[in-house]
Order: sequence, then C-alpha cells, then structure tokens
Amino acid sequence: MVFMLVLVPWLALSVACSTAPDGGSAGDGLAGTSWRLVKIRSMDDRSYTPDDRSKYTLAFEADGRIRVRVDCNRGQGSWSEPEPGQLTFGRLVTTRVMCPPGSLHDRFIRDLGAVRSYRIQDGRLYLSLMADGGIYEFEPAPR
Repeated sequence: MVFMLVLVPWLALSVACSTAPDGGSAGDGLAGTSWRLVKIRSMDDRSYTPDDRSKYTLAFEADGRIRVRVDCNRGQGSWSEPEPGQLTFGRLVTTRVMCPPGSLHDRFIRDLGAVRSYRIQDGRLYLSLMADGGIYEFEPAPR
C-alpha cells in the first residue's frame, strides 16, 4: 500500500512534467529521426531556402551517428545531446563534390559546427546557432 502511495503521485508528476511548454515532449530527443531543411534564418533578417528540400537532410541515429546530405555531397559524423535541448556535432566527414552556384552547401557545413541547441515545435525541428547566429528550420523527412 505504501508503495502505491509513493508510485501513483510520482507517475502523475512524471506525466505532467513530460510535456514541454512548446508542445513537444521533454523526452522526445532526436535519436531515430530524419529531417529536411525548410529555411535558414540569419539574425540580420535574411532568409535562405533550398531549391530542393531533399538535398539538405539530417538523420540522427540512435548510436550517436549522424548521416547528412548537403546538396551534392553526403557525409556522416557524430552528434550528442549533453543535456535536454542542447546539441553538439562532432567531426563531419563528407564527399567533396563541387556544388553548383547558389548552393547552401558551404553555409550548411560551416553552421553545423555552431549549433548549440534545438527544439521540436509543431512537428518541426529548429536548430539554434551560437551567439544568435541564426536558426535552421527542418521538417520531418519522408520515409
């Protein structure tokens, strides 16, 4: 009986605290998810959109690996979530094909190293760059 008196309130509190105020779950995480780029918003009010969303993708593996497609290149590396909502990428190894003019390749690769946090809101992934450098918006990639 004492066990139930402790367990039931603890379960109720766990459920109440598991929904984040932004509409996502605090424990959702990124493992096993895949995303494609919708828009890059820089803090100088400029926006960049890919010519084809499927050319810019992130696939977060449960073992801490990440697979990326960045326009005409593909690669892989590592990712970690040191604390909920924080995100860091390790070294990324990619192919080195020269992408056509207008590609977001160089910006995307450079900015992955500056990602410091993320949030999932309304089914979209938002990656925030350090020092208010910008926000990357992704939608779920089709399976």
